[in-house]
Amino acid sequence: METTNLSKQLEFIKEVDKLKYILRRTKLFNSDRNENDAEHSWHLSLMALVLVEHANFPVDLLKVIKMLLIHDIVEIDAGDTFIYDTQKSHDNTEEERVAAERIFGLLPDAQARELIAIWEEFEEGQTPEAKFARTMDRLEPLLQNTSNNGGTWNEFGVTYERVYAKKQVIQKGSTRIWQYAEQLLNDSVENGILKK
Repeated sequence: METTNLSKQLEFIKEVDKLKYILRRTKLFNSDRNENDAEHSWHLSLMALVLVEHANFPVDLLKVIKMLLIHDIVEIDAGDTFIYDTQKSHDNTEEERVAAERIFGLLPDAQARELIAIWEEFEEGQTPEAKFARTMDRLEPLLQNTSNNGGTWNEFGVTYERVYAKKQVIQKGSTRIWQYAEQLLNDSVENGILKK
């Protein structure tokens, strides 16, 4: 039987269900349960939908949402790298590239190429859409950690300087959200949940 677009698409859909099993270090808001990558991707997409008016530049919201829904799919194969990991780089790796080719490659060729291109655009972080999507990706864990009295910052001994350095990318997508985030970081230091 010839492989149809539908059967390829359904294989991809079944494969990406595995994203629900990839646990992140951050915990859900006001919780001690780790978030999984699927929850993270859904939450970021909803955040973008709600917060798009604060983007520095007009953006194609559908493209932003596509980026946020697929940006961590490579972690099915490559695993989640903690943003503050000192042993392994959080930047795009060859391992993630191989994962992107395999997982998106389950789709019909045109769809596979489109999603790989969108994933690459997010990783490069240069377009208005990628900048805003990355703003969402850095904002959510900040909100989670403040809701959990320091969360992974305290658990892994992450200092204000390291958090600030990683969170600065927020301003590339939204100056307004960065102002809020910067104040939240300063408040976290004042409240003793983030150490300088």
